[in-house]
Amino acid sequence: MKKSNQTIDPFQNDEFLKQEVPAGSDRRAFLMRSALFGSVAVLTGCAPSAEKAKTAATAPAAAGPALSADLDVVKKAKAPVMTVIDEFYKVGPGPSSSHTIGPMRITYDFYQRCTKLPADQLSKVTAMKVYLFGSLSATGKGHGTERAALAGIIGKEPATVDPLFLDSLRDKPDQVFPVKFGEKTINVSLKDIIYDNPKGDFPHPNTMTCKLMGGDAVLLEQEYYSVGGGFIEWKGYQPPKKGQPKYPYSTMKELLAHADKDKLTIAQVVMANEVAVSGKSEAEVNAFIDKVTTAMVNIVKSGLSMPPGVLPGPIKLKTKAGEVYKRALDDKFERERGVGVISAYALAGSEENGRGHLVVTAPTGGSAGVMPALVYALGEGGRKLPQDKIRAGVLAAAAIGYLCKHNATLSGAEGGCQAEIGVASAMGAALIAQAMGQSNLVIANAAESALQHHLGLTCDPVAGYVQVPCIERCAFGAVKAWTGYMIAANEIAVDRRVDFDTTVSAMALTAKEMNSKYKETSEGGLAVSLVLC
Repeated sequence: MKKSNQTIDPFQNDEFLKQEVPAGSDRRAFLMRSALFGSVAVLTGCAPSAEKAKTAATAPAAAGPALSADLDVVKKAKAPVMTVIDEFYKVGPGPSSSHTIGPMRITYDFYQRCTKLPADQLSKVTAMKVYLFGSLSATGKGHGTERAALAGIIGKEPATVDPLFLDSLRDKPDQVFPVKFGEKTINVSLKDIIYDNPKGDFPHPNTMTCKLMGGDAVLLEQEYYSVGGGFIEWKGYQPPKKGQPKYPYSTMKELLAHADKDKLTIAQVVMANEVAVSGKSEAEVNAFIDKVTTAMVNIVKSGLSMPPGVLPGPIKLKTKAGEVYKRALDDKFERERGVGVISAYALAGSEENGRGHLVVTAPTGGSAGVMPALVYALGEGGRKLPQDKIRAGVLAAAAIGYLCKHNATLSGAEGGCQAEIGVASAMGAALIAQAMGQSNLVIANAAESALQHHLGLTCDPVAGYVQVPCIERCAFGAVKAWTGYMIAANEIAVDRRVDFDTTVSAMALTAKEMNSKYKETSEGGLAVSLVLC
């Protein structure tokens, strides 16, 4: 039988366009799915049943519950960026800023609230209970969320906690710790951290509820949200009072306009806002950046110095940062050596995260190998740039992270790994470009390039541990950051077709529509494909 070569465009067909769109369905999505079924029928000669076609065309994507409009992280999208650098770059224990640093900050905050109750209330205390919901419940075991939450109750803070203490909770889970409430002392243990419902209509995928109990009575209760990057909120949260930014912006376009108007670099605009919003001096901001970069360098060095071993957990993943580094140095091809060394630096930082050792959120724990690798490569581990150039790069990187947090998300539980590794890679590209003295447009283009090529990246940690694919993913993020910089630095900057703001919007849209199985729940992708024996 002779086949016709004529192409039929369903969107030019009046009858097709007049189809009744079911209530609650997006018209464009419905028509696209209907067109797909029609195409399949023509190509295969097998038309699906009307009922199946209707069901598939109208089925919504399982993107998970929408974020509550009451969250401050949602409201901020309508105002200028107000995040400051000491909120953004946080030192704390791995393996996840949202699943370890956030929960530790939450329970520490709740304990402080409890201690402020009247003495007659404190005398009734018998227990403290912490309930984990959503992604925290689904993958908290693999992230060590219960250990972090317990550490916060007994007064440990992320920046100063000894990782060996957290290791001891893993190795000896039956330990009991006394906690004082006024004149009353109670014992707490890992049994007081309860993995509750992973499914539900929560304000945020990382929701926790803390309760102070007096027998069966609740003396104090607070609902919290770990919103990504170690940032936390709670029901009724009001952001702290801050100064007004000297250069208010909520998009890269606005940021570039300020920089061009006053002939400033992106780093200089960010520094001016840091001073205006935080009330700190430039010297104080620089001192904090130096602490952050020193921590990053030490993290990479520590990871490289570790002997080959096996990371904690059921995956039995062997470490390799040190071996990759040694072999990369021996590579006879200089360019390949560079890629190998950058990868080794990122593996080193990521393996430290996998061990539950201290990391820097940049922007999250899961992506904590990317920025340290590049800071080390630009400094003593490679280019040996002066610290003032690296500081400028860290400020430019922060601007990228701020904008992604402001207009999209940094949370793997909300947006998949594009929100973690993708943003880290974009930050890294901006870090390199600023440190190397490139123009503001090149810096923005470099960040856009790195972010664009992570769009749609899922978060599918095997067994809920931040190891596979997370550790190697940081190496790819670091290499992509350098690739993004190289492309942006060698193209004609004004000819770039896609701008940074467009790509951030695309990331936000992708996050909204991504199936919830690929948002740090370990219900899809590698998490269900890799069989552990």
